[in-house]
Amino acid sequence: MNHSGQLWRRADSLREELVLLAPLVLIVVITVLSFVTPRNLHFSRFLSVAPALAASVWPVAGTVAIGALAAAVDVAIAVAIGEPGGSYIYLFTLVVIVGVTAAAAYASHVRQQREQILADVRSVAETTQRVLLRPMPHRLGRLDIEVLYRAAAAQARVGGDFYEALETAHGVRLIIGDVRGKGLPAVGTASAIISCFREAAYDEPDLARLARRLDVSTSRYTMLMHGDQMEYFATALLAEIPDDGSAVEIVNCGHPPPLLFSVGAVREVIPTAPSPPINMGALIEEGYRIDTVSFADKDQLLLYTDGVSETRDHTGAFFPLVQRAGQWDADSPSRLLEQLHSDLVHYSRGRLDDDIAAIVIRAAAVNETEIETATRAA
Repeated sequence: MNHSGQLWRRADSLREELVLLAPLVLIVVITVLSFVTPRNLHFSRFLSVAPALAASVWPVAGTVAIGALAAAVDVAIAVAIGEPGGSYIYLFTLVVIVGVTAAAAYASHVRQQREQILADVRSVAETTQRVLLRPMPHRLGRLDIEVLYRAAAAQARVGGDFYEALETAHGVRLIIGDVRGKGLPAVGTASAIISCFREAAYDEPDLARLARRLDVSTSRYTMLMHGDQMEYFATALLAEIPDDGSAVEIVNCGHPPPLLFSVGAVREVIPTAPSPPINMGALIEEGYRIDTVSFADKDQLLLYTDGVSETRDHTGAFFPLVQRAGQWDADSPSRLLEQLHSDLVHYSRGRLDDDIAAIVIRAAAVNETEIETATRAA
């Protein structure tokens, strides 16, 4: 996962450098063509393209410098070639270069203003992400935890998917979900759900009560902010792993079923009875039901959003998550997420069109927990 990200960053850096050099390369090419081709072709007329191209990637000063260089080259070509009766063409080209450079400098100024606005928006998005999707600790209680999150738009940094994990008196409680909706309203709804979870997870005695409280809180929020209680709802999955137990309790609110990785086997944890999505409990009038699943030492549980299971290949076929998961050789949460991300990128040919969030939790063996506790104490 980290290796592929480094390769993408290196490729982007190389492309940026090549684009920056393009105006200079263009001037060199035109200069060479002016001397090696018949004089009546007047390739120097294309020198005005250089400052226009520079406006898209260079600052104002750099764009003006490119224009000045193009004008100087035009004069040098006119003097060196010295074609009788052709001086007016070079003079006309010089005037065009000056005019294009002035327009390009203004265009560069406008572009820089817009880039600054975009940078400010990205800063706000990053701040929102830190609040909504705070860095997850790698260990809670007896659990090892790793998170994968990718927004569909790299510039957005944050989307409608959300997750959280907290260590409470009831054990470690987790939530992962996906708001149905787009844009800032969806982000706002996700924030409301996460904020309620961070408070209620410590108080509610069981996951069914916790899910009901999330439903009520989200309904109030959407009614207050949007005036339509059912416009924004979220599928979600709640999980609880007691510190002294070998089982995990799950409430699946219309969310894709998690995968349980046991020794030599992978299976979907299908709910025995459906529970309504968050913000649709009152409409459907169904209760939230708890399923209990064995969770032994070294078992791993993969929670994910539909951006994973609905990833498509070039033919439109969905990603076969269960079949692919059975082929992974993952002995740790980080390794499992690395293989998941690599498989998704390969399957979609690098075109991940939806937000992706995934959490892997592993039940650490008792002796591992004791060793780590003793290490921290020392």
